[in-house]
Amino acid sequence: MEYGFTTAAYVVAAVLFILSLGGLSGQESAKRAVWYGIAGMALAVIATLLGPGAGNWFVSLVMIAIGGGIGWVVAQRVQMTEMPQLVAAMHSLVGLAAVFIGFNAEIEMWRIASTLSDAGLMTCGPLSAVACAAQAGQTTLFGEFAGFALKIAEKTGAEIAVLKIEVFLGVFIGAITFTGSVVAYGKLAGKVDTTAKQLPGGHMLNAAAALGSLILLILYFQGAGSWTLILMTLLALFIGYHLIMGIGGADMPVVVSMLNSYSGWAAAAIGFSLSNDLLIVVGALVGSSGAILSYIMCKAMNRSFVSVILGGFGGTTGPQMEVVGEQIAIDGDGVANALNDADSVIIVPGYGMAVAQAQQTVSELTRKLRAAGKTVRFAIHPVAGRLPGHMNVLLAEAKVPYDIVLEMDEINEDFPETDVVIVIGSNDIVNPAAQEDPNSPIAGMPVLEVWKAKQVFVSKRGQGTGYSGIENPLFYKENTRMFYGDAKKSIDSILPLIK
Repeated sequence: MEYGFTTAAYVVAAVLFILSLGGLSGQESAKRAVWYGIAGMALAVIATLLGPGAGNWFVSLVMIAIGGGIGWVVAQRVQMTEMPQLVAAMHSLVGLAAVFIGFNAEIEMWRIASTLSDAGLMTCGPLSAVACAAQAGQTTLFGEFAGFALKIAEKTGAEIAVLKIEVFLGVFIGAITFTGSVVAYGKLAGKVDTTAKQLPGGHMLNAAAALGSLILLILYFQGAGSWTLILMTLLALFIGYHLIMGIGGADMPVVVSMLNSYSGWAAAAIGFSLSNDLLIVVGALVGSSGAILSYIMCKAMNRSFVSVILGGFGGTTGPQMEVVGEQIAIDGDGVANALNDADSVIIVPGYGMAVAQAQQTVSELTRKLRAAGKTVRFAIHPVAGRLPGHMNVLLAEAKVPYDIVLEMDEINEDFPETDVVIVIGSNDIVNPAAQEDPNSPIAGMPVLEVWKAKQVFVSKRGQGTGYSGIENPLFYKENTRMFYGDAKKSIDSILPLIK
């Protein structure tokens, strides 16, 4: 009965997770999709607690209460601007869980082997530990074993061999995910330098660590001992740290998506180790969807996935093109006059809008301009912000109509016929150096061609180069004016002037 209920609940939960992922592909269905995910997770937790092998009710409930309380506090305190680093932090916890569960499995396998050895049963061949003890007439040898430990004791020799591979891979992926996510969190939160940094011989070090891990897998599989798992964990922790340190700030959206994929595969590995079908399904869903999203984002940046995960972005192949001219500032009156005279307006949001929490003000500006009979649309680059879909979420939160929020491929050809473009806190995604300078770190990356519009206004705090540290020739073009200041305050200042 327990197995039947748990299996049925897991099937329903898996369907809800699939519906959730499918719904997140559209802004109109995203809110409903989130509820599907919440319902699926609640059902999965309940089914696990009521399922076979469940125990330690008091500890389980205390842990759920503590975790739920922390989640509630975090959800109340974290701003939308901090969501990218929060997601990276969550990925690190999944990786750490995979490491802990893998080592727990290793400890239990060691306990079982020790129990057999103490009973004088040195080898069991293809039999499980329980069957081996029963064959020797010691039917009560594993009587005190329960839960996960008993499951391992009931595995045959072939199943133990498979479990060892699952444990090794789970710990390897989990350790890389953990340190990689911690470094990504530091870069996104501004606590770690965002420039790409590697130790001398960086790629060779990563390759050597990966090769060493493969050798350790062979030794571990052949029974060399737990030291191989420990040493591999240290190598994997280094790989995760060094890989992400070698990736520059401009690639962080792809990194977050990539780490999401890693955490999914780590969860799937946990599922195999625990013989939990739902974890396997959910891990595969997260892992594959994260990998697909990473590929889509890399394609949008005209870069190969391998070049991103190997790091080194931010370097150049030669001297970059010299930027000539000066940045010309404009005040709120000038921007408002241009908007009043314009028939078509495109707004390009970036991370600066999130930092200033200006999405509500931008939404109000959109409403006033549309009420005045002007065509207003938003242009969203696939890697705008520091998280996939970051800008779409902000605009949806501010109730900007979905039908005027367009992707880069849908709107890029319309800039030459556009009267005014307002860029709010974006740098790389509107940088003409991607097309004009072959030595630029973002050379070849598809960008929003805002400079082709009649007038461009860039809302920016100051004259810095932004998060990735790449100079932007857009700011020096003749049809560009710099609207300096906090984005929210700047847009607020022009709202009363819109007729």
